[in-house]
Amino acid sequence: MLAGNRKLIVAAILSASLAVMLSSGIRASFGLFLTPITGVLGTGRENLSLAIAINNLVYGLPLVGILSDRIGPRWVVIAGSILYAIGLILVTLVTTTVGLALSLGVLVGVALSATTYVVVLGAVAQLAPAEQHSRMFGLITAMGSAGMFIVPPLAQLLLSSLGWQGALYALAAVAALVALMAFGLPQRPGTQLHGARQPHIDEPFMKMVSKARRHRGYLLLTTGFFVCGFHVAFIGAHLPAYLGDKGLPAFVAAATLSLVGAFNILGSITFGWLGDRFRKNYMLSLIYLGRAVVILLFLLAPVTRISALVFGGAIGFLWLATVPLTSGAVAQFFGVRYLSTFYGIVFFSHQIGAFVGVWLGGRIYDTSGSYMPIWVAGIALGIFAALVHLPIADQPEMSSAAAAAAD
Repeated sequence: MLAGNRKLIVAAILSASLAVMLSSGIRASFGLFLTPITGVLGTGRENLSLAIAINNLVYGLPLVGILSDRIGPRWVVIAGSILYAIGLILVTLVTTTVGLALSLGVLVGVALSATTYVVVLGAVAQLAPAEQHSRMFGLITAMGSAGMFIVPPLAQLLLSSLGWQGALYALAAVAALVALMAFGLPQRPGTQLHGARQPHIDEPFMKMVSKARRHRGYLLLTTGFFVCGFHVAFIGAHLPAYLGDKGLPAFVAAATLSLVGAFNILGSITFGWLGDRFRKNYMLSLIYLGRAVVILLFLLAPVTRISALVFGGAIGFLWLATVPLTSGAVAQFFGVRYLSTFYGIVFFSHQIGAFVGVWLGGRIYDTSGSYMPIWVAGIALGIFAALVHLPIADQPEMSSAAAAAAD
């Protein structure tokens, strides 16, 4: 590898990691604001849950990934950072649930889509060697987890000292810093290394989309990622309130979310490394089955400070370990030229699951006074996802030129 290429790769990985760390860390703190915001608005949990659910759905729209593949990731991340800061500031000014849905839901959702995994993983994939994709994606995902470890305790401290509005102003300033990270990412789309080959770039975009629609493994991967979104969004948004309902203090909820982030660092790196050595579909099945077991054990045990923290560590190890494996599988299927687009489509399924998990959690709690039906659904979906990933094959979707060369 040329020295210039190495510098480009290192700069892109560092920039992508820091952008994801800050953006994801702020997002991981949203659950801490559920109780104070609903208290001010005088509404039930469903309304803020709906705003966060809309956020998750907009966050997953593949439009930003397509835009990144068209104009390059740098300007997309800069615009997303600015929107993130504006959206958080607007949340402090809203007085209605509609305003909350538009600010926290729509605006912050678009910002997250532009500053996290879909865009930055596609940017790094333009530079990193194919045999190291899962490893690099795992490293970047781990930094997102580091944000979950660092930011929620900071957000809780800000809540305690500044109130929820002051805390959001401070987090808006943090979101604005993400724009600085964009300058380490490629400015234009496409592979940009000296002497690098560009697999599948000969294929027109719509022809690749048509192939993706018929790719069995891609469709199964998309189906399974719905479950990941359901799990992480429900737990991230409602676990603090669930623990509060069980009589645990707020700092335990913040510490539990922090442990989710801390152990996800280990899980993301571990499964990213495993994904370059073993079949990704088997690793994904193992993760989803593991989640089902962890949730079941959490429900069977008494809810105490210890059990909450143990749950945070266990579910954290499996939290976003799916990301390097899923994105790596998409790159393996179709190459990296349109990775932001094709992973963005899979990620949209993830965010549909996130929408359902967050909203349904609030809806069921407001109507029944319990989160138990959602916890049980999470167990069932984990088993379902474990089974869905088993038949996924590893073979790539060959481009026309590659197929002709093989013949």
